[in-house]
Amino acid sequence: MPSRKLVSVSEALDLVRDGDEITISGMTFFRNPMMFIAAMLRAGKKDLSFVDREPGFGLDVLVAWGSLRRVRAAMATFEHYGLAPSVRRAAESRQIEYLEDTCGAIIAGLRAGAQGVGFMPVRGVAGSDLVAVHEAAGTWRLIKDPFTGEEIVAVKAITPDVAIIHVHASDEYGNAVIMGPRYEDELKIRAAKKVILTAERIVSDEELRKLTRQCGANLSATTLHTTVVVHAPEGAWPTGVYGLYQPDYKAIEEYYNVAKAGRAKEWISSVLLRRW
Repeated sequence: MPSRKLVSVSEALDLVRDGDEITISGMTFFRNPMMFIAAMLRAGKKDLSFVDREPGFGLDVLVAWGSLRRVRAAMATFEHYGLAPSVRRAAESRQIEYLEDTCGAIIAGLRAGAQGVGFMPVRGVAGSDLVAVHEAAGTWRLIKDPFTGEEIVAVKAITPDVAIIHVHASDEYGNAVIMGPRYEDELKIRAAKKVILTAERIVSDEELRKLTRQCGANLSATTLHTTVVVHAPEGAWPTGVYGLYQPDYKAIEEYYNVAKAGRAKEWISSVLLRRW
């Protein structure tokens, strides 16, 4: 019988240590684990590294608060608004170390981590200036295909210390389902050393099976990979969750405008941290 993994936010926070490398769920304005991010800010987590393919709101909040020292991403955007404002400012002023990546390479690295292999080859980036950058960082290496002799890039496995993943529903054992787009979240769950699930709903085993049948998909996470589960209704706000609620674009635009003006912390303190 699997062990119950439903815990409080404060208990889950103990899994995130200063200096850890973290990744989060979703992308840009969708299914970011904002309730847990707010709890991390309140707890004073610091010196964290962050890796993701296409983060947005959650990443910007973490950077604005000063929780991160290093970011690795293919793009950090606020979609039609432009680049993530706090990330851009911090990268340009070198308040954070920003390692630019590509979508394909991030996915390859997560896939390697999820499969338990040391690297994953990727084509299409061998002529890029990023090769030298990543070779210096120790994240990519040019190799020769042992079968064809072609020069390709080997992307080192990405294995975050903690993956914080917001899901539609989970049982108390950490079996969970994501409905709609899953992005790279299932790879992150299998690649990370520890997995914190934040769930819109905590459901019974029977209801979870019904949900998987309804969406025609397998479980996104199982008790084998999940470390803890936290109940977090509307826990992605102001980002959206497919089928439940849309991104709150009014709140996002409000944040974007104050963040561009260098006052993101004001919004975080007065809005985000007061919500939970």
